[in-house]
Amino acid sequence: MNNQFLTFNFKHLLNTKWRQIPLLDRWLLGELLPPLFFAISAFTVVSLSVGVMFDLVRQIVESGLPFNIALQVFLLRIPGFLVLSFPMAMLMSTLLAYSRLSSNSELKALRSLGISTTRMIAPAMALALLITSLTFIFNNSIVPKANRTSEYILQTSLGKAISTQIGEDVIFSRKGRIDGLDGEKKKRSLTHLFYAGKIDNKEISNLTLLDFSKKGYTQMIVANKAMWNESRGVWDFLDGMMLTLSPNGNSTTTKFESYSYPLGTGPVKVGAIPKDANDMTVSEALIAESLYMKSGNVKEARRMRVRVQEKFTLPMACIVFGLIGSSLGAKPSTSTSRSQGFGLSVVLILLYYVLSFSFSSLGVSGALNPLFSAWAPVFISLMCGAFLLKQAS
Repeated sequence: MNNQFLTFNFKHLLNTKWRQIPLLDRWLLGELLPPLFFAISAFTVVSLSVGVMFDLVRQIVESGLPFNIALQVFLLRIPGFLVLSFPMAMLMSTLLAYSRLSSNSELKALRSLGISTTRMIAPAMALALLITSLTFIFNNSIVPKANRTSEYILQTSLGKAISTQIGEDVIFSRKGRIDGLDGEKKKRSLTHLFYAGKIDNKEISNLTLLDFSKKGYTQMIVANKAMWNESRGVWDFLDGMMLTLSPNGNSTTTKFESYSYPLGTGPVKVGAIPKDANDMTVSEALIAESLYMKSGNVKEARRMRVRVQEKFTLPMACIVFGLIGSSLGAKPSTSTSRSQGFGLSVVLILLYYVLSFSFSSLGVSGALNPLFSAWAPVFISLMCGAFLLKQAS
């Protein structure tokens, strides 16, 4: 009885809230939602088929991947493709809905009543804001965990033991003060350059360390393995060789079975950073940026700074596409079929993402400020949308 009462109250509340929305907005939202759901389904199915399904079918046939595991991986990959579908669906739905209303002279009737084009597209922009929030939640909270889980399930099911593996081909550099021969100190110079073939859980294989911390001396340590000594806070290098070059040109070579070195856990932390920024939340990306800066890898730190901003600009594409699609569709005497709308949407989406990729590359290379490179495509596209809205008015 209580459950029925709560259900009735909830439905009554929803109905009351819905009726508080002006009739014009309710009517336009009713026209926008069906093509929005259609577009989300269409873009998600197409992208999943190309990006995941064909590869999973190949794994089932060639590698013997169990069907239930393939189904789990497939379901876990859906959120990542939904994030890409939301902005594209926003463009297609607004373009189809408003162009249909325009071709049926319904927008002309609204204009005859003194309703401006800006007022007509207001529901579309409100819906775009809602989809923007949903995209950010998916992209930041759901997609990273789902991608990591799907990759783990897939690799372990194929017989690849990655339960403790952190990273491969890890490069770590550290800057600091160099000890001079006469006691002088030189600040902010490269003191260590470290390379690891593979890093597992606090275990390093095939490592090479270059030590420049003493002025005039260069020391190279090569070891087959290194283990982190928690109690002493040092790395125990095992089965290796040390080469020391002195200022006078002499060199000494020493082989060792075990050698302790205070390098810190920086290499493990850098190795633990996911290679794909899509597998990180905003907070994880900020931590990765800080680790790269501390290790002296400026380019990777700059790349991560761009990716952090793109965590916000990707959802903003919903607002961009909502404005462009509704402005194009609301132009007088506009008629666009579903096939035409899909084709035009693909072209506009391609142009936007080519622009975003170009600016992103310039930001990673250092030619542009990371903040500017990430947000410039959004502002340029919003200005184009404002121009189209002015034409439609």
